[in-house]
Amino acid sequence: MIVKVSNLEKTYKNGLKALNGLSLEVHEKEIYGLLGPNGSGKTTTINCILQLLSYDAGDILLFDEQMNPKRLDIKSKIGLVPQNVAVFDELTVYDNVDFFCGLYVKDKVKRKAYVEEALDFVSLTDYKKFYPKKLSGGLLRRLNIACGIAHKPSLIIFDEPTVAVDPQSRNKILEGICKLNEQGATIIYTSHYMEEVEQICSYIVVMDKGEVIAHGTKEKLKESIELGATIRIETTEEALELFKDKAYVLEASFKERELEIKTVKGKSYLPDILEELYKKNYPIGKIFSELPTLNDVFLNLTGKELRD
Repeated sequence: MIVKVSNLEKTYKNGLKALNGLSLEVHEKEIYGLLGPNGSGKTTTINCILQLLSYDAGDILLFDEQMNPKRLDIKSKIGLVPQNVAVFDELTVYDNVDFFCGLYVKDKVKRKAYVEEALDFVSLTDYKKFYPKKLSGGLLRRLNIACGIAHKPSLIIFDEPTVAVDPQSRNKILEGICKLNEQGATIIYTSHYMEEVEQICSYIVVMDKGEVIAHGTKEKLKESIELGATIRIETTEEALELFKDKAYVLEASFKERELEIKTVKGKSYLPDILEELYKKNYPIGKIFSELPTLNDVFLNLTGKELRD
């Protein structure tokens, strides 16, 4: 077991209960997706695991050993890539990576090799003499990753590493995370981009209000909700009335010349929907049908209301 959190409790001084008996387990070589709306307790959980934050009750084991703030031997096995880029503006790309690697690797020859390897891994070798202010957003994110992985940690925590980057940089980052996992690293990955989590994570936990509300593979999570296919058909707005009381319809709406129907799971209801439209001679244009996504699961579990 790489991470085992048992019955974790945390209440802030303002009375906010951030964690409410939270328990989770991260196994070796998983890419473990940690999801939740704003305020669900994800960041608090990560900070408690890293011993950056005290907690009121519960237990944390890392690599099957008791974790506490003084366990530098355990901390040396962990890499953190924070959401906000955390590098030194006055240091070059190379010196930034060298500094963070040097926190755990004292041998200069080994450290030099590690730094060069990390820069090559994130394709920053050509930029090693640049200062951070000269880098684009995508390059900065990759520098952030290099700083977090250069010492070759066994457990790497990525906290929304693709925020505000272009598609090419996002793809490069995701490929890098998968490669690190293939090389033996266990990954904890948080993101608000559901398609990323669905693409790379082998196990997913959904948190809300300081608790785990669902967990499993993406296939298991999709099976846990009532939603079947979502069907969109180009037609007239009057067609919406046909489906408001159908037993197989969870939700029906009309926007931008499209009828959208969310059906219950169990079978394909597209033939039934088309038959209803044919009966009333409503026009039928383009037809789209898609199975539930992780985003559908997330909204089903946590609701559609905005969070602070």
